[in-house]
Amino acid sequence: MANLNINIGDLQLKNPVMTASGTFGYGTEYSDFMDISRIGGIIVKGTTLRERQGNPYPRLAETPSGMLNAVGLQNKGVDYFVNNIYPTIKDVDTNVIVNVSGSEVSDYVATAEKLNGLDKIPAIELNISCPNVKEGGMAFGTSCVSAVQVVGAVRKVYKKTLIVKLSPNVTDITEIARAVEAEGADSVSLINTLLGMAIDAKRRKPVLSTITGGLSGPAVKPVALRMVWQVAKAVKVPVIGLGGIMTATDAIEFMLAGASAIQIGTANFIDPAVCVKVIEGIESYLNDNNFSSVKDIIGALEV
Repeated sequence: MANLNINIGDLQLKNPVMTASGTFGYGTEYSDFMDISRIGGIIVKGTTLRERQGNPYPRLAETPSGMLNAVGLQNKGVDYFVNNIYPTIKDVDTNVIVNVSGSEVSDYVATAEKLNGLDKIPAIELNISCPNVKEGGMAFGTSCVSAVQVVGAVRKVYKKTLIVKLSPNVTDITEIARAVEAEGADSVSLINTLLGMAIDAKRRKPVLSTITGGLSGPAVKPVALRMVWQVAKAVKVPVIGLGGIMTATDAIEFMLAGASAIQIGTANFIDPAVCVKVIEGIESYLNDNNFSSVKDIIGALEV
């Protein structure tokens, strides 16, 4: 049987399949559908320093081959997570990773500091790319200067594996990737959602309360694949690929493009057991093609 183990910095994954933040709750919500400990890593919903109510409804819209969301990082804040959520997930037998966002650099730093002390949280994913938050989130991820500022500040206080999630809403994503790598990122994950919008022609109004939102699902996969391929050639740290992954074949394509691991997002809403199916599909592919390790297919695209 092929070896599915993979490392992301010091983070050891039993397989390369992770869940994308905002699509899997805190993990336990999916335990009725599968054994969540089989997943390589669970990235919980976005966490901020203070409680956020999120954006007004409506904040979801179906689109051809995808969906738009403008949830706006609704959560009860990092202190609530530490006191109420962490005790319920700390003994899950896999990597539980917290997605961290903020409106100011000091927010990111304070949140990371609080999470640094949690023994069973081995990594954070720094969200500098969310297009749904009006203050801060998108700006940090679309400028090398601001990306460097926030990643450098967090790196000084956070001592475990630091993953930085990149925005696709930029001219050259490799510039941002190299900038955050230089500031101490242990890995980069990409892509976050593409900025889009939907219009109700009958009402002549936007579908979303925020007018624009983040596009995810199969529609973004070709863009995500291209960006993962570009970034994997530009940096030395491991790349985590995501964007429209629905099947094991999709996941394998991202790994061939250079991703060391992948995240599954929108597909969780369609099939809550999709992560386990993708793990099994990757294993079958490796065995059928006589690969001894999943590492053998990382960046193995022949061009």
